[in-house]
Amino acid sequence: MYLGMDIGTSGVKAVLVNEAGAIVATAARELALSHPAPLWSEQDPDAWVDAAIGAIDDLASVHPSDVAQVRGIGLSGQMHGATLLGEDGRPLRPAILWNDGRSHVECKELEARCPSLHAIAGNLAMPGFTAPKLLWVARHEPEIFERVAKVLLPKAYVRYRLTGEMVEDMSDAAGTLWLDVGQRRWSAVLLHATGLDLHHMPRLVEGSEIGAALAPELSRRWGMAKDVMVAGGAGDCAASAIGLGAITPGDAFLSLGTSGVVFRVTDSFAPAPASAVHAFCHALPGLWHQMGVMLAAAASLAWLSGVMATPAAALLAPLGETVRGPSPVKFLPYLDGERTPHNDAAASGAFAGLRGATGRDQIVQAVLEGVAFAARDNLAALGNASGITEVDLVGGGSRSALWAQICADVLGIPVHRVEEGEVGAALGAARLGRLAATNENPAQICTRPRRLASFTPRASAEAAYDEAYHQWRKLYPALKEFSL
Repeated sequence: MYLGMDIGTSGVKAVLVNEAGAIVATAARELALSHPAPLWSEQDPDAWVDAAIGAIDDLASVHPSDVAQVRGIGLSGQMHGATLLGEDGRPLRPAILWNDGRSHVECKELEARCPSLHAIAGNLAMPGFTAPKLLWVARHEPEIFERVAKVLLPKAYVRYRLTGEMVEDMSDAAGTLWLDVGQRRWSAVLLHATGLDLHHMPRLVEGSEIGAALAPELSRRWGMAKDVMVAGGAGDCAASAIGLGAITPGDAFLSLGTSGVVFRVTDSFAPAPASAVHAFCHALPGLWHQMGVMLAAAASLAWLSGVMATPAAALLAPLGETVRGPSPVKFLPYLDGERTPHNDAAASGAFAGLRGATGRDQIVQAVLEGVAFAARDNLAALGNASGITEVDLVGGGSRSALWAQICADVLGIPVHRVEEGEVGAALGAARLGRLAATNENPAQICTRPRRLASFTPRASAEAAYDEAYHQWRKLYPALKEFSL
C-alpha cells in the first residue's frame, strides 16, 4: 500500500493506493483561508499538519489493515507559500500563500536587483512566488525577517512535522525564484538578492527519491512499519502530471482546480518569461515542464456560488451538458489578479454585457466561459510550437461535462475527462511515494488513467466562441484602469 496526500488551499486530500495502482480509499479535511488586508492571502501552517494527520487518522479508523501496510508516502502541495520558521522550527507568522498579491512592488525591486533572474530561475518575478514575499517581510516586518532561520513551502513544512527533516523537491523549489531550474540546485545569487543564503533552504531531492523516514511515533499511531519512507513529492501541478501519466515530453493537461493550469512536459529547461509562462522542474529526474497559470479557475465558480448562496451543482444543473453558443455576458476571472499572460496582481474580475433581461443562467455560463477563455490565453502563451493537440481535464471543475464541452469549443482541441481526475495530485503523490520506496521504473507506475468521456469542438459553436474570445480579450485592457 502507498499513501498520497495533497496539501491544497481549500483542504487536504489523502488517498490509499494498492499494489495494482488502484485507489482503495480517500479522506479529506477542509482548510480555512484568511484575507486580513486587500490582496493578502494567508493560512496557519499548523492547520495543514492537523488536517494531514487527521485525514490519515480517518483512513486508519476505517481501513486499519490497509494503512498498516503502507510502505511509502508522497506529498503534493500548493506551491509558493512562504512558511517562515525560527530557530526552534516553529512558524514566525501565518504562511503567505500563492494567491497573495501584496509583494508587487518587491517584484520590481527583485528584477532590478538581479538582472540574471530570468536566465537562472526561468520565470518573471510575480507576487505569487516565494522570493518577493521575503522582500516584503524584510521591509514591512523586519523583526520577523531577522528571526527567519528556514523558509519552507507548505508541503515541506508538513513533511518536517511528519519526519523531523527539512526537505524539498525540485518541482516545488522551482516555484520559489531561488532555484537554478536548469541545474536543479539552489542559487546563491538569487538567495543573496533577497537577503538569504543556502543555510535558509531545506535539503533538495528529486520527487521520486527518499526524502525522510516517517517519525516513529506516527508509525506507531497508524500501526505502520518502522521504515516507512516519505518521498520528495511534488508541487500540486507536477504531482497531477504524475497522476495522469504525463511524463513524456509533449504530454499536456488542463487543470480546473482552485487555480487553473495549462501544463506541458518538456525534456529540457524551456523558459519563456516574456509571455509570463512558468518553466519548472518536473517531479522526475531529467524532465521539466511549462505552465500557463490562471489564479481563479474553479475558484470563480465557488465565488459565484457564495455570492448567490446556491451550491455550484445547483447553479450548473439548469444549463444541462451543452449550450448552443456563448453567453451574451462576458466575465473576467481575475478575482485574485492574474499571472499568465498579464502578470498583474492588481487585475480584477468583471462582468460585461449585463442587461435588465439577463438571467442567472447566462451569468453562470459566462463564468464558465471566462475561465475557458483564460485557459485559451494560457494555451496561446505556450506558443504554437507547444504541439498541444489535446488535453486531459483534471481538478474539481472536471466534474462538469458542460464545462468540459465549453473548454473544447473555446480551445478548439479535444478535452478528455479522466478517471480519478479530482484526486490527481494526491494519486501522483502516492505514486512518488511508491517510487521512493521501491525504486521501480516510473514508466511502469506512472500510467495514464482511463478516459471517461471525450469532448470535441463542435462546428456549430466553434466559430461563435472564436468571435466571443476575441471580444473578451478586449475587456482587460479596457478595464485595467479600474483595477483596485
